[in-house]
Amino acid sequence: MDRRSSELLGFARDARVLIVSCDDLGMHDAVNAAVVESIENGIASSCSLMVPCPAAANAIRLLRERPHIPFGIHLALVCDSPEYRWGPTAAKADVPSLLDPDTNELYVNTPAQRTALLAEAKLTDVERELRAQIDAVVDVGLAPTHLDWHCLADGGRADIGDLAMALAEEYGLAARVWLDEGRRKAREQGKPVVDNAFLDSYSISLGDKAATYGRMLRELPPGLNEWAIHPAHGTEQWQTIEPTGWRIRQTDHSFLTSPQAREILDHEGITVIDYRPLQQAWNA
Repeated sequence: MDRRSSELLGFARDARVLIVSCDDLGMHDAVNAAVVESIENGIASSCSLMVPCPAAANAIRLLRERPHIPFGIHLALVCDSPEYRWGPTAAKADVPSLLDPDTNELYVNTPAQRTALLAEAKLTDVERELRAQIDAVVDVGLAPTHLDWHCLADGGRADIGDLAMALAEEYGLAARVWLDEGRRKAREQGKPVVDNAFLDSYSISLGDKAATYGRMLRELPPGLNEWAIHPAHGTEQWQTIEPTGWRIRQTDHSFLTSPQAREILDHEGITVIDYRPLQQAWNA
């Protein structure tokens, strides 16, 4: 019988283990504040920093002030919308194939734009940009635990996914890998990855969302699980930037910081971890 990743991390076979990760730290101050609260006052266990984003400098300051907060690097090759852009971390002249020729900016997170990026992106440019994002964190003395992706599942392309895994190994990090092919490759190398379906909170209906999360916790299967949650405060400025998605983020924050969430975890005997045990196992 194949061992579960949770067993590779030292847990019993029937243990239910959960990483509760807050994505998009650095995107905006409304996100930054809610992420910190979700970890310090809620059930979240980790977060993921988007280096190119407008509020990344503030996020880095928050992390330096809070060395107890484990975090990964949320590798970003796309922007969320034409109205809320960020540039690459590397100089634009050094990563031309990552830029939309119509705007000379990063591609936007739409199916057509993601397809165009993945068709045009040269692996050398991708590596240059990913290294710039990682080095921007490491060079200021911060110690990330893992790499994961913003909007491009496992990098969106096999060679990009392989590159990210190689960079994780080079920098002594783990990686979030959740598609079948990436999980197979990681498992062949003895690296723990999620055992069960990966959850992105943008896939959860807003209707009775807290009850949905509660049901999902009660039904959490044995093994290593990961939820990627997107907390933010629904400030007036953030509502303008993300006119529909802000409700997803605000309700995520509300659940993560609710007494109900903690009570369910305790009652169900679910163990919440961050990426540090995975980082250790990936680099054993």
